[in-house]
Amino acid sequence: MQTCRRELLDRTLIWNQRHLIHALREFEHFYNGHRPHQGIANARPLYLLPTPITDPHGITRLDIRRRDRVGGTLHEYQHAA
Repeated sequence: MQTCRRELLDRTLIWNQRHLIHALREFEHFYNGHRPHQGIANARPLYLLPTPITDPHGITRLDIRRRDRVGGTLHEYQHAA
């Protein structure tokens, strides 16, 4: 609960119960589905580890996209196809 409070509720002005429920659902999806976990080599839960980049030039050609969640309070990053 402290993570939710620190990362979401301390940074968000909640207008009403509907807004609170929406924000909590978005945070739950972000926390359990997208957020990297340092305890398991930065892998997202329920997903396989990403394939390592072995080509040194491949790192300079990465196309990373950011998706804002909960009005920009949370950010998801992913490789563009």
